[in-house]
Amino acid sequence: MGLGGTASKLQKVAAMAEDVYEKLNDLRDQVVELRQRVERVDRTAEDNRALLEALAREQGIDVETVLAEASIEEAESTDTTDTTAAETESTATDATGDSDGPTESTGSTNATTPSDRTDG
Repeated sequence: MGLGGTASKLQKVAAMAEDVYEKLNDLRDQVVELRQRVERVDRTAEDNRALLEALAREQGIDVETVLAEASIEEAESTDTTDTTAAETESTATDATGDSDGPTESTGSTNATTPSDRTDG
């Protein structure tokens, strides 16, 4: 019975290996398809960017200035989010009494409101 049991186990292992091999090939195909899709999306984004830049130039819009302002606003938004998270964590620490010392809030933030911004 020992030899028959071993053969049965080997057959199960071989069947499992075939399943894994098939799944690996399917996964490989999916990765190739995904890579091709990403390349198509990148090309489309590049085409769209070129078109938008041409339209902006035609309308007299300085593309570099617009991109720089967008980057600054994104960075400020990230800074505000980070500051808010740090203040929330600090408040939670103060409430539990785990703080090393008193903390004071100045009440100032880097956030801008729509009325603070000027479209110039």
